[in-house]
Amino acid sequence: MATKRNPKNRVRIWSQNQLSLFFLGIAGGLTGLIGTVLFVYITLDLPDISSLDSYQPAQASLIYDRHGTVVDRIFEENRIVVPLAKLPEQLPQAFIAAEDARFYEHSGVDGWSIVRALVHNLRAGERRQGGSTITQQVARALLLSREKTYIRKIREAILAYRIDRRLNKDEILHIYLNHIYLGSGAYGVEAAALTYYGKTAGELELAEMALLAGLPQAPSRYTPFRDYTAAKRRQAYVLNRMAEEGYITPTAARRAYLHPLLWASPEPTGQENGYFLQQVRNQVEQAYGREMLYTGGLRIYTGLDQDLQQRAAVGVALGVENWERRQRRTDQKDRPQAALIAMETGSGLVRAVSGGTDFAASQFNRATQARRQPGSAFKPIIYAAALEQGMTPATIIVDEPLRLPGADRGRFWEPKNFSNRFYGPTTLRDGLVYSRNILSVKIMQEIGISPVVKQARQMGISSPLSNNLSLALGSAEISALELTAAYGALANGGVYHQPVFIKSIRDSNGRVLEQANLNGRRALDERTAYQVTRLLEGVVKEGTGRSVAAIGLPVAGKTGTTDRYMDAWFIGYSPELVTGVWMGFDRARPLGRHETGARAAAPIWLHFMQGVKAQLAGKDFPRPAGIVLVPIDNAVGHFEEETPHRVTLEAFRTDNLPPALLSPTPAAETPRLKKLREMPAEG
Repeated sequence: MATKRNPKNRVRIWSQNQLSLFFLGIAGGLTGLIGTVLFVYITLDLPDISSLDSYQPAQASLIYDRHGTVVDRIFEENRIVVPLAKLPEQLPQAFIAAEDARFYEHSGVDGWSIVRALVHNLRAGERRQGGSTITQQVARALLLSREKTYIRKIREAILAYRIDRRLNKDEILHIYLNHIYLGSGAYGVEAAALTYYGKTAGELELAEMALLAGLPQAPSRYTPFRDYTAAKRRQAYVLNRMAEEGYITPTAARRAYLHPLLWASPEPTGQENGYFLQQVRNQVEQAYGREMLYTGGLRIYTGLDQDLQQRAAVGVALGVENWERRQRRTDQKDRPQAALIAMETGSGLVRAVSGGTDFAASQFNRATQARRQPGSAFKPIIYAAALEQGMTPATIIVDEPLRLPGADRGRFWEPKNFSNRFYGPTTLRDGLVYSRNILSVKIMQEIGISPVVKQARQMGISSPLSNNLSLALGSAEISALELTAAYGALANGGVYHQPVFIKSIRDSNGRVLEQANLNGRRALDERTAYQVTRLLEGVVKEGTGRSVAAIGLPVAGKTGTTDRYMDAWFIGYSPELVTGVWMGFDRARPLGRHETGARAAAPIWLHFMQGVKAQLAGKDFPRPAGIVLVPIDNAVGHFEEETPHRVTLEAFRTDNLPPALLSPTPAAETPRLKKLREMPAEG
């Protein structure tokens, strides 16, 4: 018998269903509301991805030597951005195969990759694959923190989806390959290629690319410098994945795995180049600021010659070691310092700087920062002023005792020659060749102090100069850089060039930010410059600098020794290169008896220049128009055919010849003088 339903029961059942639906509706609404609130919370402060439109990450600034070789990288993050078009095709393929095989198919997030990675890792018993796409890695690296939370993963996925809609795949890949950390301090494939292999990313072979592509998952763990076996295991994985994806054949994968890997040499310590590079960094930081230098990706081109730089460092060290042997010193803490600077005479480009014996121990650059008395090394400037004022190499000045008013009232100054002797009537030529102090003082008495100061300023000396006759003995404190550049004007026919460490600077996009002006300015008459050079050649041939004549090339130069042997100098030059050397203690005290410029500094100069010899033409200094070479007897200041004593050929301006050549007496009109008078003005 059929059971009859009670109408009241039907009403009760209907009411319960209605109530359940009502509560389900409320629960659904609340879930949607919570979901909406949660979504708003997660996305409320998501980073703006518009910054990716013009990807400009922090990247290393590079310093290049004169041959275009990178000698230094300055960075907070060691990164060098390179366009995707300049990378070999297989390099991005290796990363895609290893990290995100469906990169060109998904929209920033790939569910299949997450599932595949999970299954693969469960089978392997370790985390070998990650579920994050390349786009997610870009979002995490550029826009998010690296905290491992579900909220961060959701935010990462949302950003990846937005990035994929805003940028095309190549743009995303460009950012990824330049931004990702690849271990050993290298960010991006270019810096990694240089770090691991010593070559650019464009020069990589398949085996090398595969090893780099295996690093993103755990750069510190898989770096070959730490665990070569683990790195090779990851390399094999990448090569197999490339074969599976059809980028390479299985045979190519096997060959690449067996291909030997040649690692880059360890980063140079920079000891030899230290003083030069420090000068460059200081100049750039002063001009553009620290942030630009360390993150702006500047390209800084210099005149540095690394071979000469190494020669300079060795020469300075040897010079100090030789001093220690001569003085019988063994205490390494009680040793002098030495400095060397070499620059091109025709451009001012500095090719080598050694500012001390050990850059690691002391970064103070004695070639550019220290100011010391040059002693007799200042005299060529005085003689240049004298010749400009109308004196000639044959001008006679009496070398005799002087007693001049001193700085204090009632006291006197009595300058002396280095030998403590006086030589009587002396030619201007001999005064410089043999470095006679009395002649320098008398020259300044004759022409005045102002012309000497003016000449020094024209030749690039910017340090304060004393306004008294002590300047004749090199009492002013100037830098080796200043003095060397001043001699460069003599070598370069009277044209002064400002010392140039940096030829040009470009930004990370190749735009020129600055270009050095290598055009010099006239500092003195080219005829005067040649006359002084001729005198300084005499210094090398027979005077205080004769020890450097061993170089066997036409060179000119001058020694300098200050009071009580405090400072030793030698500044010398060929037509192409001028080099200055200084030796002394940082806290001025005597180097020791007989430690003159000729003994302490000149050997350093000679060692350096012998290493440069092959680069020099070995030609004579070019003689300008308006100069003739005249034989003079330096005992009397003119030529005497019958009673020659010490005859040398000296340079005279045709508009300022010795009187004997202007109106010779019949007795003096010898065949030799007649030939001289008929000599053309140019030579």
